[in-house]
Amino acid sequence: MSTKALYPGTFDPITNGHYDLVRRAAAIFSSVTVAIAANPGKAPLFTLEQRVAMARQVLADIPGVEVTGYTGLTVDFAVQMGTKVVIRGLRAVADFEFEFQLATMSRHLSDQVDYVFLTPTEQYNFISSTLIREIASFGGNVSEFVHPVVAAALKTRWAERKAAPQS
Repeated sequence: MSTKALYPGTFDPITNGHYDLVRRAAAIFSSVTVAIAANPGKAPLFTLEQRVAMARQVLADIPGVEVTGYTGLTVDFAVQMGTKVVIRGLRAVADFEFEFQLATMSRHLSDQVDYVFLTPTEQYNFISSTLIREIASFGGNVSEFVHPVVAAALKTRWAERKAAPQS
């Protein structure tokens, strides 16, 4: 039986921790769709199109992986895609509470989708997109934590923001 999995998130930006989880999920499931949420409520640094393009470049070497953007509820998107498994990453115990609530609410909304939790390899369990954005905003070196394409995009994006007139 082949099982498709969905790995949703904002991926603003995609990190080496995300890459690690996608690589490991692709070894477990017949295919993995990395679903990048529009999520305007989070005020992402990169547009949805930019995040999708970066993720496609970063994940291009992993067989069975596709990247797409989406809007709306993740559980609805999973059902629409015919996916029965949603993957979520857990870095720390604090992540578990939120992810457990999310999985429980999703199960309440649709019993067609189950959640599977993966933990990153230890070298990545402290990396978050939020920390990467903050380090990059101060000109810090993030090359150890993200793909070179992402590091370059962060550098360009923060340079653009600093050059823009303040209102």
